Amino acid sequence: MPYVVTESCIKCKYTDCVDVCPVDCFREGPNFLVIDPDECIDCSLCVAECPAEAIYAEDDVPTDQQSFIALNAELARKWKPIVARKEPLPDADEWVSVKGKLDKLER
Repeated sequence: MPYVVTESCIKCKYTDCVDVCPVDCFREGPNFLVIDPDECIDCSLCVAECPAEAIYAEDDVPTDQQSFIALNAELARKWKPIVARKEPLPDADEWVSVKGKLDKLER
């Protein structure tokens, strides 16, 4: 069961999770990260590292975030791997607790 990045990551893009991923399964978009479900080895190391609490095991994704399972798979095929930690987006701390950000996702 792969892990999934959910809405809390949008407009934040903290990359603490990237540092601990042993298989480089994260993919980077303009204002969001996703996990490639075909690369994820279900180690769960990324979950504790995410300051936005945006990462869930696929079976544990909250009901209102279920669409992010397919979204991670779709965008992982399009976006490039991110293998090193970067600074979060400049206003990440302002966006981290905002709900309903899907319309802010930049593809």
